[in-house]
Amino acid sequence: MRVLLIEDETVLAEQVADGLRDQGMAVDVAADGLDGLHKATANRYDVVILDRDLPRLHGDQVCTALAAGDGGPRVLMLTAAGEAADRVAGLTLGADDYLPKPFVFAELVLRVRALARRAAGAPRVLRRAGLTFDTARRVVTRDGRTIPLTTKELAVLEILMTAAGAVVSSEDLLERAWDEHADPFTATVRVTLARLRRKLGEPPLIETVVGAGYRL
Repeated sequence: MRVLLIEDETVLAEQVADGLRDQGMAVDVAADGLDGLHKATANRYDVVILDRDLPRLHGDQVCTALAAGDGGPRVLMLTAAGEAADRVAGLTLGADDYLPKPFVFAELVLRVRALARRAAGAPRVLRRAGLTFDTARRVVTRDGRTIPLTTKELAVLEILMTAAGAVVSSEDLLERAWDEHADPFTATVRVTLARLRRKLGEPPLIETVVGAGYRL
């Protein structure tokens, strides 16, 4: 899952981004509305966490622009303006959810995951080829056996399972499971897939489609 956090409070942005990364999400950060809108239109995100009172371009304008596009990311407004009228205004602009500050981080994680599932049309529990992936609890089992995976392995597996048998390219995996600082010329995707294959066990579940990518 790839998330864009648009937040001008530096300390809060770093804390939230680090916390979401610990939950297995790829997170990019923008410190103002203009940079945030540029990143949101240049890259593919599942969810945008958007502060409202932003420099250079107000969060309301960013939200309106994102909502006007086709097939864009889900938008979660995260702002100190927490009155009922503010929530209504934010949702009217096209936001998909609204969480006032201060907030409980665990709730933020649950809301972000729920929005991502909604965007992908995916259920909370994914099942395929003997695998079960509880995306809320981040627990994977194969034929009843729990498989311990790293946060990045979980992210890659979720993308493959959500694809429901379709081929997912290395480029798509890199874009969706890693952030903007990932080097597109490294072997990081291939290495992660090799570890994931080994942990999932026999018979092998992940197929390499030569010249195209991977599928479960």
